[in-house]
Amino acid sequence: MTDKQRFYQLLGLANRARRLVSGEELVLNEIKKRHAKLVILSNDVSQSTKKKIQDKCQHYQVKLIQVGDRVTLGHAIGKDQRVVLAVTDEGFAKKLLTLLGQ
Repeated sequence: MTDKQRFYQLLGLANRARRLVSGEELVLNEIKKRHAKLVILSNDVSQSTKKKIQDKCQHYQVKLIQVGDRVTLGHAIGKDQRVVLAVTDEGFAKKLLTLLGQ
């Protein structure tokens, strides 16, 4: 199993553990509350959404990565297409970054 596959499995596990938030407005709220430890954007996100999320992450000093597409991210957490996810647990965030080599 590759690190990429493990990454998506761990995303699913984080979701089942209720340590993951999806959707633009919910993610922005988690960033503002300082609960978000890692924000994940899909590679096919719109420019306006990307800028909004990047600006919030930069202001609140939250790590931001871009991985996969909206279908893959949604499938990993057992939902429809997802453009942005926020991991709210430090342990999950560190392991996800490790799996991506960051």
